[in-house]
Amino acid sequence: MPVRTTDEKPDPPSRPTLALIAAEAGVSPATVSKVLNGRTDVAAATRERVEALLRTHNYPGPGGARRARRSGLIDLVLAGLDSPWAVEILRGVEAECAEHGTGVVVSLVREDDARPPSWQNLPALHHSDGVILVTSRMTRRQRDQLARAGVGLVLVDPVNLPDNDIASVGATNWAGGMSATEHLIGLGHRRIGMIGGPADMLCTQARVDGYRTALERAGIETDKDLVRYGDFHHQGGFARTRELLELPDPPTAVFAGSDEQAMGAYQAARLAGLRIPEDLSVVGFDDLPTCEWLSPPLTTVRQPLEEMGRVAARTLLQLLDGRPPLTPRVELATDLRVRASTAPPPSEER
Repeated sequence: MPVRTTDEKPDPPSRPTLALIAAEAGVSPATVSKVLNGRTDVAAATRERVEALLRTHNYPGPGGARRARRSGLIDLVLAGLDSPWAVEILRGVEAECAEHGTGVVVSLVREDDARPPSWQNLPALHHSDGVILVTSRMTRRQRDQLARAGVGLVLVDPVNLPDNDIASVGATNWAGGMSATEHLIGLGHRRIGMIGGPADMLCTQARVDGYRTALERAGIETDKDLVRYGDFHHQGGFARTRELLELPDPPTAVFAGSDEQAMGAYQAARLAGLRIPEDLSVVGFDDLPTCEWLSPPLTTVRQPLEEMGRVAARTLLQLLDGRPPLTPRVELATDLRVRASTAPPPSEER
């Protein structure tokens, strides 16, 4: 048999296998794979044990490699900054990250852009540790790409239903839609128009469902002609309100699925010669800072936008530290803020 001489160099150690690390950690290879891919469904103690072994063995997997060289940056990906809604989310993310010494790189992507979305490549360009994705669609391919790169991910108000292992932050949209509609019913309105956002968005569906539930509980049949879908912006609220006011039996109140759409409803009412709230009551959704300065001040459902941004950032930083959230989906409470844009319908005035 061959004999190694003292001048010969020892053979280099073989690359550690996933099975070897799993055996040393006392877990299955599938669990090690989950840690490598940034999955959240692994207990914190198990994750820490596996990550320590990954570092000890210098395993070249994506998750272990990235966590060993944290950049202190995260990407905040927005569909645009032309809305006060997005600015409030940004304010919360930046404030939370500043408290933890983490920088924020803001990127914009538009869903209607003819070019294919490329936001999932941004973390590699910035060498950032994670992504907060706001009101965008998430495909399995995009999720897998981030997981392979070991990039943490949190969604804010996702358009489509995310996988159970993806952390997301939103608001109680169904309860908000119901409270807005119940408020109008309590004032005596029976013809209530509903203007949602894009019909395929989860938050739109929840708010419309809340509207329908309130009508059903009050014994009021839902009139499909009174339910319209806009774009969450001024123009959508303006166009859909004009359509509602042109109906043979127009509504006496409009629940706009966003404050910006409510502002569009204000303009449509003025052009129709209607007074708010004497002739038409209007309720919004969001409670943007401008609501109190409208004429009249807008009754609206408040969702805590800045706090949503803070919670999203806090959740992402916890994930990057190997501490998965107790629940993947967080919904912050909404509440109705009654101001001067709602009143009894004309026939109910005393």
